[in-house]
Amino acid sequence: EACDAWQPVYDWLTEKGIDVKLAHPHKTRIIAEVKIKTDCRDSEALADLLRADLIAEVHVPCDDMRELRRIAKQRGKLVQEKSKYKTRIKAQLRKRGIEYKGKSLWTKSGKQWLRDLEVDAVDDFLEVLRTLNERISKLEEEIEEIAGGMEEARLLMTIPGVSYYTALTIIAEIATIERFPSPGHLCSYAGLTPSAKQSGGKEVHGYIQGGRPLLWWITYQAAHNHKNNAPNSHVTKFYKRLERRKPKKLAKTAAARKLTTVIYWMLKLKEEFHPEGFDPRKSR
Repeated sequence: EACDAWQPVYDWLTEKGIDVKLAHPHKTRIIAEVKIKTDCRDSEALADLLRADLIAEVHVPCDDMRELRRIAKQRGKLVQEKSKYKTRIKAQLRKRGIEYKGKSLWTKSGKQWLRDLEVDAVDDFLEVLRTLNERISKLEEEIEEIAGGMEEARLLMTIPGVSYYTALTIIAEIATIERFPSPGHLCSYAGLTPSAKQSGGKEVHGYIQGGRPLLWWITYQAAHNHKNNAPNSHVTKFYKRLERRKPKKLAKTAAARKLTTVIYWMLKLKEEFHPEGFDPRKSR
């Protein structure tokens, strides 16, 4: 089953010449719903599913794509930690009743102002932030070098608002566009498609759920950056139309889904971004 430790086991078995299938743990419901759950019972359930050809498999990317995913995730985790420490610094200021509204705390002068307060906890957190910034900068240099040498990344960077990191993360998460039969499959994989339940003549659309969290987040951020950098593109106009009658979050999610569809055809047809829109049927 796909978990934190699947890679070394998968690689070891593959090297032994064994045909390995990586099972999706959340979709393997027969295991999750049994009353008595042990490793032995799980193995028997997986064997029964395999015998019936009912294993919900997880795509296993090549070594190069695994390394790209590692770099992208590492950078994302470091940025998350950076945000946490910024929040902790603000909490220390609030705890002491120190007013900071209107100040740019993370500029050079802002950090010096924080140090001048001589609060031990704040000084410790600033040192951690300095280390995190150094590691993030080093990773971003590596990401820029890798993305600059990839045709797919250069294509995606023709989208206004898509950086080296965004392009590389999208490519790493997708692995290969050929495994998605349609844009809808890619949107579903990214977790951008609303759930639907149909019974009889009634169909109910629910919340967006599932998908790959990092791919969802990066496409959502890309759509946000895009609308700020390309006010006249067809994706931005689509967002603005929805924004007039729907909550902003829903409009942004729909824009992210539309941008993901654009990304699908850009990678599939090796096309640069077309601000006015692009009909893939005319290129066939």
